[in-house]
Amino acid sequence: MTETPNKTYDRVMLKISGEALMGDTAFGLHPPTVQRIAREVKTVHEMGVEICMVIGGGNIFRGLQGSAQGMERTTADYMGMLATVMNALAMQSALEDLGIHTRVISAIRMDEVAEPYIRRRAVRHLEKKRVVIFAAGTGNPYFTTDTAATLRANEMACEAIFKGTKVDGIYDKDPKKHDDAERYDVVTYDEVLQKRLAVMDASAIALARDNKLPIIVFSLDESGGFRGILAGEGTYTKVQG
Repeated sequence: MTETPNKTYDRVMLKISGEALMGDTAFGLHPPTVQRIAREVKTVHEMGVEICMVIGGGNIFRGLQGSAQGMERTTADYMGMLATVMNALAMQSALEDLGIHTRVISAIRMDEVAEPYIRRRAVRHLEKKRVVIFAAGTGNPYFTTDTAATLRANEMACEAIFKGTKVDGIYDKDPKKHDDAERYDVVTYDEVLQKRLAVMDASAIALARDNKLPIIVFSLDESGGFRGILAGEGTYTKVQG
């Protein structure tokens, strides 16, 4: 397929939650949902866009919840990081089934299943048009996968972070609970922090702000939504300075 000339970004970070892989199930991975997301990624890859991904681990284990139930926080966070590796491997399998060359790069060394994080090598994978999935967060406890996505996006010189959610942007209140919820077209980093809008955690927003990295919040459930936005269409909220 030929490269689409009107794509708005050349290299992007796609951040999705682990829960996005559950589908309608209550826990774990739902293979048809993983495959559907992989097909969405493929349509963008075919535009010639270089794609990084970070996937959360909340469908398998969430460190904060483990900590809240009495588990030592550092141990709980490392367990959460391992959950993200499982999700990354599942997404890699789904993408490669579609013929998309993919690399999983882990911040925690596990050489039998993933490459260790070396920035220059990761950049080279992107230049070779491979999808790169960053797993195990930052490799440090107390940091979320939102922060990991923002850190890696900056290191890879991504032009934007695409945050796939259940709704088509950022609202002033939960649109699933309030019919009068209003969607923002554009919002500043400082407004997100001051109004405590549920986009990413504060450290991720601050890191994006300090490096002038825009965040595009869109619905991952809308078929073709990821590709549409990159083609200059679709409904979304943009977080910028």
